[in-house]
Parts: sequence; structure tokens; C-alpha cells
Amino acid sequence: QVQLVESGGGLVQAGGSLRLSCAASGRTFSGYTMGWFRQAPGKERELVAAIIWSGRSTYYADSVKGRFTISRDNAKNTMYLQMNSLNPEDTAVYYCAASNLVVLTTTSLNYNYWGQGTQVTVSS
Repeated sequence: QVQLVESGGGLVQAGGSLRLSCAASGRTFSGYTMGWFRQAPGKERELVAAIIWSGRSTYYADSVKGRFTISRDNAKNTMYLQMNSLNPEDTAVYYCAASNLVVLTTTSLNYNYWGQGTQVTVSS
């Protein structure tokens, strides 16, 4: 089992930046592929970015490429999502998730553990 707690959400104006953190506890953090998902009102949950255990391979949704950066610090059991050039379409609850798979996966069903989420609101 691994427990995940997100932080860093909030209200920001369009064009601004936020940095989300996901603190993990429980089993060895470095063994998991990690991902950031988001869900906006009335929309399905979508994968924003993912990163394998070593950090050497990442995935980004087309909508965030060039604006968001995912990273992890296995020594601190923490994953990050740096979000720049935010726009109102980025408004959502952001969730971090952990997968038992050691390869990069973009399928939400492959993620076994989820945090409670943190709200990100971007005003125009």
C-alpha cells in the first residue's frame, strides 16, 4: 500500500504558474510509475503527465506539452507538477496516482493508488 497526498493547488490568474506536490508514504516510492490526472466539472478524468520510477521517461497530454513539467525526487518520496502559462481550461481537480507497473502507462485503470486531489482554479 502507498498513501498519496497532493498539495499546492489554488487560485491563479491566467498566465500564472503553480507547482503541485504529491507526497507518498508506505511502500517504496521509487518502485512506482507515477501520474498526474485531472478532472474538470462535467468531464472525464484525464491523464496530464506520467513519469517512470527513474524519471528518465515521461508522458504529457498534448494540451499541456511545453507548459507543464513532471518530476520526482525518490529520496524525498515526492512527485511534482510544475504548471506554467495556465489558462482557464486547466481548471480542475488534480490527482496524483501510483501504478505498480514499472513501465510508463497512460491508462487510468493501471493506476492502483490515488490521492484525494487538489483544486486548481485559473481565472481569466
